[in-house]
Amino acid sequence: MVPADSPESRRLALLNPWQHGFPLVQEPFVQIAQALNLSVDDVLKGYADLQREGSLSRIGGVFGPGAGGAALLAAMAVPAQRLQGVADTVSAHPGVNHNYQREHHHNLWFVMTGRDAAAVELAMVTLERSTGLPALRLRMQRAYRIDLGFDLRHRTATQAMPAARRSAPLADADLPLAALVEEGLPLVCRPFDAWAQALGRHPEVVLATLRGWLAQGTLKRFGCIVRHHELGFDANAMTVFNLPDAVVDACGEALAREPGVTLAYRRQRAPEWPYNLYCMVHGRDREAVLAVLARAIARCGLQGHPQQVLFSLQRYKQTGGRRFRDLPGTLPNPLRAPTETRHAVA
Repeated sequence: MVPADSPESRRLALLNPWQHGFPLVQEPFVQIAQALNLSVDDVLKGYADLQREGSLSRIGGVFGPGAGGAALLAAMAVPAQRLQGVADTVSAHPGVNHNYQREHHHNLWFVMTGRDAAAVELAMVTLERSTGLPALRLRMQRAYRIDLGFDLRHRTATQAMPAARRSAPLADADLPLAALVEEGLPLVCRPFDAWAQALGRHPEVVLATLRGWLAQGTLKRFGCIVRHHELGFDANAMTVFNLPDAVVDACGEALAREPGVTLAYRRQRAPEWPYNLYCMVHGRDREAVLAVLARAIARCGLQGHPQQVLFSLQRYKQTGGRRFRDLPGTLPNPLRAPTETRHAVA
């Protein structure tokens, strides 16, 4: 039961338990309403309010490695006097879904997404030409943990979860459904019916496909995708390590099992950038994040390896990726969820 006089408790109740295990049934919001002792109208209004305030990005899915599309982590070394302008240029590209300032000479870090590697590379070249700045291309080689769903009640992400596993690519016939999963559910009583109508499929076929994707690891999770800054998790650190290739996978798998580590993956090295193992920790303050990192580094035997901790200083953009969705300029999708806005917060 959710206390009616506690907005924070209601927000937590609508978001926290439904990051995973969102009901894949024709009337999911009815089931959530029953679980929280609320009316369906209250639940739908609550989610709409959370989207408007920015703490809920969407209700949709996080696809696993190998499902399809392409994504690339990139970094630029931007002169301080140009940082805002270059950040605005990068954020304006529709393929960019994350764009952060971090504490480093390479101070602008962003993720470019697209339908395939060629589209991503073309977008990167376009940004380099428009800014006059080269970008490091840090391609993922292996994901050990790639899911950001965690318990929102603590100072840091503390939820231990299974390591990532690679999934088979989606069939071409399923790409339109994947695009809808990226965009998010419409906030109506029977949202999967709306998806089914748009796709020309029966609602139960849509639901069965989503359940199958979860069972196979194609979807890492389906549920509430939150924005952590708006929920108080505004101290996030990307830690990078330079490890011998012979041991990086064992260390990455160990990091993925550490409570508090929200992401762990191996990436290609680049000129001026020798690091090949990455992990993320999200927390409410730097002290808590550093404590998680110190424990994880000690337990995984990483103390003696070259490493750097890059805290984020400013978030310029955070939206869903476009691995399956068309970029703007194509025909609009009538079921598109409310547009995700850009934020700039410290």
